[in-house]
Amino acid sequence: MSLSPRETAEKAARYRYFIMNFARVGGLALVLIGIVMTRSAPHLSLQWIFGAALAVIGLLEFFFLPAMIAKRWKALDRREK
Repeated sequence: MSLSPRETAEKAARYRYFIMNFARVGGLALVLIGIVMTRSAPHLSLQWIFGAALAVIGLLEFFFLPAMIAKRWKALDRREK
C-alpha cells in the first residue's frame, strides 16, 4: 500500500521534528555533562577545560544545530520542486 502525498509529507515532518528535538536534547546533555565536569574539577585543570568546552559546544548545538538542519531541509525541499 502506497502512501498519499499528504501522508508522505506528514511522515517526513514527524521524522524531521524528532531529529530536531533529538539534536536539542543532545546539546542539553552535553551542557549538563560539561557543568558536572567543571564543578567536580579544580579550576583550570584539564578536566575543567574539557568540561567547559563540552558545555560551550552543547550550547551551540542546542541553539544553532536545529536551525542549520531546518535550513538544509528547506533547501532540499526547494530543489525537489
